[in-house]
Amino acid sequence: MPRKKEALTLSVPPETKEQLEAIALRLGIFWGKSPSVSGLLVAIAQQQIEVGEPFTLNSVQVQSLDKAVKFLNDSGEVEAAQIVLGLLLDKANLEAPMRQQLLEKVSQTAEAWRLRVNQLKADHQPFRLFYQSGKDKVSEFTARSAKIRLYDKRLYLEIWCDDANPREIPELAHNRCLRLDKIVNLLPASENWRESIDYIEVHLHFLKGLADNYESKPDEDVANEMVGDVRHVVKRVSSIFWLFRDVLRYGEDCVIVSPDNVRDRFQQKLIALCRHYDIDIPD
Repeated sequence: MPRKKEALTLSVPPETKEQLEAIALRLGIFWGKSPSVSGLLVAIAQQQIEVGEPFTLNSVQVQSLDKAVKFLNDSGEVEAAQIVLGLLLDKANLEAPMRQQLLEKVSQTAEAWRLRVNQLKADHQPFRLFYQSGKDKVSEFTARSAKIRLYDKRLYLEIWCDDANPREIPELAHNRCLRLDKIVNLLPASENWRESIDYIEVHLHFLKGLADNYESKPDEDVANEMVGDVRHVVKRVSSIFWLFRDVLRYGEDCVIVSPDNVRDRFQQKLIALCRHYDIDIPD
């Protein structure tokens, strides 16, 4: 049975009627082929549309939210970053270059590359990786194994490639650690797949308060036990760069015990650091 409707008569100036019809037209509310003022009133009553001043963002707010997008992506909060990007595109009064830049961020995010890498890994498919290694430089690598890691709240892609990295020790020379958001392109390659990137085991001693307060990392720590007042930890390491970052952060309460080439490389870094501060180191 049709629902009974009540008639409502409005008395408005002609220009107001035209303004209401213009709003109905913009919102796609029609009666037949004509914009419907009655339908507009129903939509307002049912809170299907907003009334009052439109919600917009000024230039300072746009810049702040754009920085927030970068921070969220770097922190691995890709879904939250996409929500903020959608808000910017929907509500901000953007100039054409800025809008295009945000659209590119939507279509080419670290999340898109993460999904692509995971699919290539699942297929055991080596791939050619094009990487923005400098402002005007794109480097190329052939990845035969890959692993996505979170370092310092940013997503990285670790790969195994044939080209040796001179900054690494020989055991890890074929590993590369690349920022996921700087990937330019991924293309399948006709190489043999490897099951894993390279790893070494590094023995560390944690001293004093850090011995009690050290937070174990299950995906890295192979062994973790207290021996007297010292915590002995064995880490599975794929990059001495990130290992050294952690050890430097721990300061004098963390010691690299072995292997010798890792300990020696860290010692060289400490000597260089001391010389920066005019601290004499005997030869």
